[in-house]
Amino acid sequence: MTRVVLAPDSFKGTITAADAAAALADGWATVEPDAEFVHRPMADGGEGTVAAFAAAVPGAQRMPVTVDGPAGAAIDTAWLLLPADAETPGGTAVVDLASTSGIELLDELRPADADTTGFGQAIAAALDHGVSRVIVGIGSSASTDGGTGMLTALGARFLDATGAPVARGARGLLDLASVDLDGLRTAPEVRVLTDVTNPLVGPRGAAAVFGPQKGLLPDDIERVDAALARLADLLGLDSSLPGSGAAGGTGAALVAWGAVLAPGAAEVADLVGLESAIRGADAVVTGEGSYDGQSGDGKVPSFIAGLAASAGATALLAAGRITDDSDTTLFAASASLTALAGSSAAALAEPARWLREAGALLARSR
Repeated sequence: MTRVVLAPDSFKGTITAADAAAALADGWATVEPDAEFVHRPMADGGEGTVAAFAAAVPGAQRMPVTVDGPAGAAIDTAWLLLPADAETPGGTAVVDLASTSGIELLDELRPADADTTGFGQAIAAALDHGVSRVIVGIGSSASTDGGTGMLTALGARFLDATGAPVARGARGLLDLASVDLDGLRTAPEVRVLTDVTNPLVGPRGAAAVFGPQKGLLPDDIERVDAALARLADLLGLDSSLPGSGAAGGTGAALVAWGAVLAPGAAEVADLVGLESAIRGADAVVTGEGSYDGQSGDGKVPSFIAGLAASAGATALLAAGRITDDSDTTLFAASASLTALAGSSAAALAEPARWLREAGALLARSR
């Protein structure tokens, strides 16, 4: 009997990791009805991180909270409370930026004004609850504010040359002259799950690499990059630190708060017991919405391909789209939902349908 581990990430804005795994299994079963399926939906710190923890940890509770979303209006969301134990008597909070300040929450990009205030407000709510530890996922950011919104919600002040608070978002970052951290809340143990290793500034930095996705134009990128360098100086941070450029520089702000950066995919995989699930498997199917040139840099598919190779299992990929600049040599076979559906619009409209088709295609490819 073939043993198949299904470990996709979410397909941003279209289908959850758990539903994607179920659709892939349904498709595979049309080719190989007797296959044994092991579901391990994944995340790497971006969208779906809270859901992955909620599915994996018995007794986890969603804690509703209202925060300032990246569009400037209040949104209802939630952070996750994991049960207390001897090391964390107050429990552990899991907060993801995607559900509080994420790009999927925007109808239109707001490169100058979107910010991370809501993310900080959710963290503050968890601290108010009395948690002993905080785990944060920081993928899918809508802004390039260097995490100033988050730190402001936690008590920091970011001031212009006149001593007045700067505006929210990258717009305010450009006017930053000084930082007041006297009111910043004390951090408990904070672990940051991130899917990128980019530094804060420079050609691989937050503005240059991720800014265009958030609407920054070439002239904006140069100015925001300089502003992020100034922020690092004011916070006493090394702007070349790997991962500090994650989430528009929020990685750097979290380090300034005392957090530790960790590879998101590896942390979630450990939580859900992925390595032991893959041991003895014949095939491992992973995937994400867009498999592109950045997917080999700490994201779920490349990480899982490595685990599969170590276990002697066949690694297979299903993605919403697979771009020309991506490296698919990690996988024995791959399936693009866009190619199967005939267009990206069709794939986005019915992701479960095309994931089932992808599951069948990958089963036949073995």
